[in-house]
Amino acid sequence: MSTPWPIVFMGTPQIAAVTLEQLIQGPDPIAGVVTRPDRPAGRGQKSIPSPVRRVAESRGMPVVAPEKIRDPELLETLKGWNPEIIVVVAYGRILPKTILDLAPYGCLNVHYSLLPKYRGAAPAAWTIIKGESTAGVTTMKLVEKMDAGPIYLQEATEVASDETTGSLQAKLTPVGARLLLETLRRLKLGSLMPQEQEESRVTFAPLLKKEDGLIDWTQPAMMIERRVRGFNPWPGAYSHIGGKLLKIHRAKLVTADIAGSPGEVMRADTDGLWVATSSGFLGLEEVQLENRKRLSGVEFLRGARIKPGDRLQ
Repeated sequence: MSTPWPIVFMGTPQIAAVTLEQLIQGPDPIAGVVTRPDRPAGRGQKSIPSPVRRVAESRGMPVVAPEKIRDPELLETLKGWNPEIIVVVAYGRILPKTILDLAPYGCLNVHYSLLPKYRGAAPAAWTIIKGESTAGVTTMKLVEKMDAGPIYLQEATEVASDETTGSLQAKLTPVGARLLLETLRRLKLGSLMPQEQEESRVTFAPLLKKEDGLIDWTQPAMMIERRVRGFNPWPGAYSHIGGKLLKIHRAKLVTADIAGSPGEVMRADTDGLWVATSSGFLGLEEVQLENRKRLSGVEFLRGARIKPGDRLQ
């Protein structure tokens, strides 16, 4: 039996918290946890701890949440925890060389794409937006260049035709936790050799911004439908009609033997709410007008004064 490795875990959101829960079940002790500082949320702007912090504190683990990743006190804390390896899952910050080189086995990252595809902060979302039929998880060793480190293990999974970023991430998270434990097991046995990434195959998955969700109706219907799914749950796809914000939660491609200009409402009746694009038509399956509740397209039309010829902008 191999000697247990003290591990430092670095992560912030729910996907990282789920992974930490699984890591706790493994054979190696968690020496300490690093997460992002508490942030205000909700109407009262109450300070809310990260999901990772909640898990760590519920298990009585040492946890720190530095404002600055280069804080000298953080480095001293990490040295005091004396990790054999540092596990990083969606921590949300670029690590300096002083941390990358601190542990004998460096920093092990779980990334939710099949690297070298989709390096960056939003790999699951861009997998859907780009119309991929396959997604996956990679474990790799972190280096100073973003998501460019050598690969340990990978596992692919199918992307469903109606997949959203939320559903895909839920599918990938347990895969990542399992792959992480297997990577650690094989590293300890000395039976795992990292493979360098092929730089010629690199693509990127940049951080999503709120304004990315604004629909451009001059794009083809197929591309817009992917973006509706890729921006679910965040930042959400949206447009405007009659001067009001209209969130689009679900949409589908529809076929019609009619002609319309991008953004034009082509149908608004019991058969649905159809909008023209530069190529094809989009049926708005589930929408939400600002300050109103979420409704199916047909239910929305019962209370909305929308007719063919109106325009989404």
